[in-house]
Amino acid sequence: MLGIISFVGFTALVAIISYFATRNSDETSSDGYFLGGRSLTAGVIAGSLLLTNLSTEQIVGLNGSAYKDGLSVMAWETLAAIAMVVTAIFLLPRYLKGGLTTVPQFLATRFDVATKTITSGLFLTGYVVVLLPVILYSGSVAISGMFDFPTLLGVSDKTALVICIWGIGVIGSIYAVFGGLKAVVVSDSINAIGLLIGGLLIPIFGLMAIGDGSVFSGLDTLITSSPERFDSTGNAGQEVPFSTIFTGMMLVQLFYWGTNQQIIQRALGAKNLAEGQKGLLLASFLKILGPLILVLPGMIAYYLFKGDLASSDLAYPELVRAVLPKPLIGFFAAVLFGAILSSFNSVLNSSVTLFGIDIYKQHINKNAPETTVVKYGKIFGICLALAAMFIAPLIANAGSLFNYLQEINGIYSIPIFTIIVVGYLTKRVPAIAAKIGIFSGSVLYCVSQFGLKNYFVDKALAEAKTSGIVDEAALNLIEADAYPHYLHIMAILFVLNIVIMLIIGAVAPRKEAYELKYTEQVSIEPYKYVNQVGIAICAIVIAIYIYFAK
Repeated sequence: MLGIISFVGFTALVAIISYFATRNSDETSSDGYFLGGRSLTAGVIAGSLLLTNLSTEQIVGLNGSAYKDGLSVMAWETLAAIAMVVTAIFLLPRYLKGGLTTVPQFLATRFDVATKTITSGLFLTGYVVVLLPVILYSGSVAISGMFDFPTLLGVSDKTALVICIWGIGVIGSIYAVFGGLKAVVVSDSINAIGLLIGGLLIPIFGLMAIGDGSVFSGLDTLITSSPERFDSTGNAGQEVPFSTIFTGMMLVQLFYWGTNQQIIQRALGAKNLAEGQKGLLLASFLKILGPLILVLPGMIAYYLFKGDLASSDLAYPELVRAVLPKPLIGFFAAVLFGAILSSFNSVLNSSVTLFGIDIYKQHINKNAPETTVVKYGKIFGICLALAAMFIAPLIANAGSLFNYLQEINGIYSIPIFTIIVVGYLTKRVPAIAAKIGIFSGSVLYCVSQFGLKNYFVDKALAEAKTSGIVDEAALNLIEADAYPHYLHIMAILFVLNIVIMLIIGAVAPRKEAYELKYTEQVSIEPYKYVNQVGIAICAIVIAIYIYFAK
């Protein structure tokens, strides 16, 4: 009962603070609703970026990967810091100079409206069909399990799951649809504080459990028991081969932190360029500390449970149950609930933005006043939320589904990132090149990952089993060697797409060179220490890799 009280209390506190912080906001204009009135400051931007990124799948999934592979999976966190630095220095000044509300808006002026519409459609498809239902399902599984809702409510597991899905969906929709971006980022920032506190408590109590009450003794025991698991470069056959850091891993990070509407929308709402850059840099520094929450607990679980768990995805929840004092369970569940809500309402708000600005205003009602755009954006958001809540219970085995989705995101992420990079770095590459780049990138990736890869992997595994090899570790290595890692494939296709677009630009260039015009919506005077701070953050990341390398 104490856990339920602390859960409800913290969740209500976040809602009340968010209401009073946003009650006087102008939500009738596009800027007011979609970008928080272009008034967001560095601290709010940083907190919202971190919370938007964190979700149940990541907290559970990345710790599960660390349980299996050790420290090498920290690349998903540490390299994000470098990507945010690049975004702050290179991309954000151009976004704010052009007064963008959505990333695809740039593509309309640089290429044409059709390119923008195709890109917005790809974003919306990925958000609606994939992200929203998965976030709802996996988050509901975690919350239902933590409070044992089936027993508490006297209902079946399925019924308890549906109740959680609709609870999260309704509350998240209220934030995202009716409050706009400012309500989302304010609630995110409060939850960010709770997540940092709650997230750090898990490894602290875990190390104390290992070290007989001493955190440092526990850390020393953890390192000396399996020093090979503290290798930043990893081993062959693991989830993140070290070589991928120099190929597709950085491209995925740059797409996610620099061009993904769900993420970059927070920085687009900055009151000026300096605040946006400071927000990104602050978030990038805090991201370096991410492995303490998203990697270290998985490694602690490996030691505590002797690597004997039935599934690596059980590592984090089992560790929480084993080491966290009972009175703190409710608080931690509320923090986790906040992370789930953040992911859900951020994706939903970005979907509403893309629809309202890039679809409704552009193609359905070009003369619509801003109040009408916001109105129909909200209606679209409600429809999306309802669809996601109906679809979510149908998803089975969400953990494996999420891992699978990490790979299939390449269908649209790299093609979109390619045309944005070429768009900003060149002046005469035409619209037809962008369209060909999107379709060729998507088609070639599908052929590679769902055609050629399956053929070569199946063939290699069949030959291995014919030879009498049945050891699971050996088969995993054979599978990894049978075909290039998907991150390598992304890098190859990125370069190939750029070459294709540049050739088209040379053969049939656009008539007039593109010039990025300053809309004067916000000041684009940069943060005066942006380069120095950015270099320092990159140096810290490199130093961490060198320190933990073999």
